[in-house]
This record gives sequence, C-alpha cells and structure tokens, in this order.
Amino acid sequence: MSGQAGLAYAFELTHHSEVSTRATLLRLAERHHEDHEVHHVASDLALWSADNMYRLSQVAAAHDLDLEAHPGNPGGRSAVREAASALVRHRPETGIVLLEGLRDAYLAASKTSLAWEMLAQHAQAAREEDVLDLTTACHPQTLRQVRWCNTMLKTLSPQVLASL
Repeated sequence: MSGQAGLAYAFELTHHSEVSTRATLLRLAERHHEDHEVHHVASDLALWSADNMYRLSQVAAAHDLDLEAHPGNPGGRSAVREAASALVRHRPETGIVLLEGLRDAYLAASKTSLAWEMLAQHAQAAREEDVLDLTTACHPQTLRQVRWCNTMLKTLSPQVLASL
C-alpha cells in the first residue's frame, strides 16, 4: 500500500467511524427524548461528529480525496421513537435500553478515537502537517464523547441493574 493509499484508507476509516458515531448518538438522543440530559448531550455530541466530518472532508479534498461533508439525517423515524420513548419512560426495561444505547455509543466513539489515532500516526510519519493539525483539533472531541458515555454508564448502571 503506497503512502497515498494509506492516507486514503485512514481518512475513509475515520470518516466512516464519525458517521457511525453520529448515527449512534442521534439514535440514543431520539430513543431517550424524555430524558432531557441524555437527549440534549447526545444531540450535542452528534454535532461534534458532524463538525469533524466536515473538517475531514475539507482536508481530504486537499489530498484529492472525496469524502461527504454533510451526511443526511441517519435518525429517520424520530417522531415514532420520541413517542415510544414517552410511553415506556418509567419501565425498568427502559433503563436497560439506555445502558445498551450508551454502550453502543461508547464503542462507536472508541472506534472513532482509534481511527483518529491511526490518521494522526500516518500524518506524523508522512509529515502531513495539515492532517496532523486536523487530528489535533478533532480527536479531543471524540475523546470527550467516549468519556461522557463512560461516565453515564458508571453513573446509571448501579441503579438500573439494581432495579431489575
């Protein structure tokens, strides 16, 4: 794999990971619309992924790579999910669904963090300053997404699991 092919792979992997993280966070926000903290924070964190995708597409274009800057809304049935969320808010199973959603978001953001790290390592080795600047600006947001999911899992797991 040539240096350019490796760079293309790292860009595409990072972009795909950001798309996945954004979709997972938006699903989490929609499913738990009645839980205002989860809904609003997950929505805000999804915006970070959208911003990262835009920045990725801009720097990738300078390297003759075409990445989608503004992906569509992956959520789809938000009104249906919000109504379902309101109906089952106080059922014990809802807590498990929330834990599973947080776990999925944690795993998606963790994969994205690894993709950013791979892109940064390639940029460092190839002395691609613009790519290194990109990773320095965007990767910390992904790490904050991971930390928020981890903190929420640690906070909610005891009470949810004890209520079963």
